[in-house]
Amino acid sequence: MEQDVITGIKADNKTASHQNHLFPVFLKLEQMRVLLVGAGNVGLEKLTALTANAPAAAITVVAKRVSEEVHQLAARFESVTILERAFEPSDLDDKDIVLVAINEKENSSYIRVLANERKLLVNVADTPDQCDFYLGSVVQKGDLKIAISTNGKSPTAAKRLREVFQEAIPTSIEEMIQNLHQIRNQLNGDFASKVNKLNAITRPLVETSAIGRERRWRKIATYSVAAFGFMLVGHFILSYLPLQQMATDAVKWYGTLDKNFHWILLAGFLAQIVDGALGMGYGVTSATILLSAGINLSAISSSIHTAEMFASGASGYSHYKFGNVNKKLFKVLVIPGVIGAVAGAWLLSKYGDSYADYLKPIMACYTLFLGLRILFNAFKKQLRKKKFKNYKLLAVIGGFLDSFGGGGWGPIVTSTLIARGRNPKYVIGSISLTEFFVTLASALTFFSLIGISHWQAIVALILGGIIAAPIAARIAGKLPRKASFILLGALVIIWSLRILVKVF
Repeated sequence: MEQDVITGIKADNKTASHQNHLFPVFLKLEQMRVLLVGAGNVGLEKLTALTANAPAAAITVVAKRVSEEVHQLAARFESVTILERAFEPSDLDDKDIVLVAINEKENSSYIRVLANERKLLVNVADTPDQCDFYLGSVVQKGDLKIAISTNGKSPTAAKRLREVFQEAIPTSIEEMIQNLHQIRNQLNGDFASKVNKLNAITRPLVETSAIGRERRWRKIATYSVAAFGFMLVGHFILSYLPLQQMATDAVKWYGTLDKNFHWILLAGFLAQIVDGALGMGYGVTSATILLSAGINLSAISSSIHTAEMFASGASGYSHYKFGNVNKKLFKVLVIPGVIGAVAGAWLLSKYGDSYADYLKPIMACYTLFLGLRILFNAFKKQLRKKKFKNYKLLAVIGGFLDSFGGGGWGPIVTSTLIARGRNPKYVIGSISLTEFFVTLASALTFFSLIGISHWQAIVALILGGIIAAPIAARIAGKLPRKASFILLGALVIIWSLRILVKVF
């Protein structure tokens, strides 16, 4: 979500021109008292920006109607007070800054006049002419904070610039700032001497950057020549290859594949799409589709976990690299999760074929339960609950059901921990890394018990995932959480009911 910060005091209209005459400042907002009038969507944006940049700021929210989202956000900060009533002039007492976020022009102007009479700075949402200051888009990397202002002309342009800077500035810049701070504290001499020494220390960074740019252009030239060479070689080879015969042989080879190959390919494709949109659901989606296609129960779970192992490994490494893994949570979950996964894989391998007629409706009921749980989570309010303690039991159950049913680690473990008030960022990161070891243990157990006779299913799942990967990456995080959960829950429920109808 875009973060805002107070970036300037509005210049005198007489001196205004086509240039931006705002004076940028960074306020110690946690030492000030803020009044926010309005608690709708705009009020939520303002409150989010204030608490994100100054979590301990004393903020009073006044509104006739306060949205549930504002209540939930305010509950996380002790310094935020909500008064669910109409604005009163006395609300301005002892305040330093006023933000107005109501869709009532006359009342907004009235509040601004009262605030200006008390020499208070005012920001009126979507009304630049009545603002003493604007809220700008913010780029933040640790102690580094860059505020962007378009003089109130285009918040969208400011947002796009923020995204560019957020992408361009590396996370490691925080470490550089800390190192320079320590060097500065160790330097002796007057201010000018310290500046000269810091310049001498940082000058190689600029020179190295120039060398890096030169090397980059050399690489581009080298790759261009290599690409041209490959084109010539490719043209020569293709001119002598029997393409028509190769196409005929490919069609014949496809006919030798498993009759459900295209269904498995579709399962891998849809599962990757769902996982890209929600960050979970790969197993339950692919298991539901493969189950309805009549594929062997053991082969379903084994194929899913083998294909998923590669994706979860890459995902877990990425989360670990970017600091999203809570090591303590990971250590608590990984061993119980592996034990549960091995037990589920062993049980399914032993009884999956001989009791298939009984296990198939049980697994359909299990996927139906997961679909209902996902659908329930779509409408469930995200409230902070009491501290959760049964991590090991949760991991054992999640690992067992994930192996036995072909999926469910994410819907069971991830959703439970997030619903219990854990930070979603560290939950998803820790669960993703743990999932790699869970799927690895499950896949190895299946291989040792039933071999790799189902290699075609594994290849089809991986191919489907590869085809869907670019689409999944593009839609990641784009769909609203509620809509995504409803779509996934409905899909799983429909497929599960279809299986049960066929069985009975």
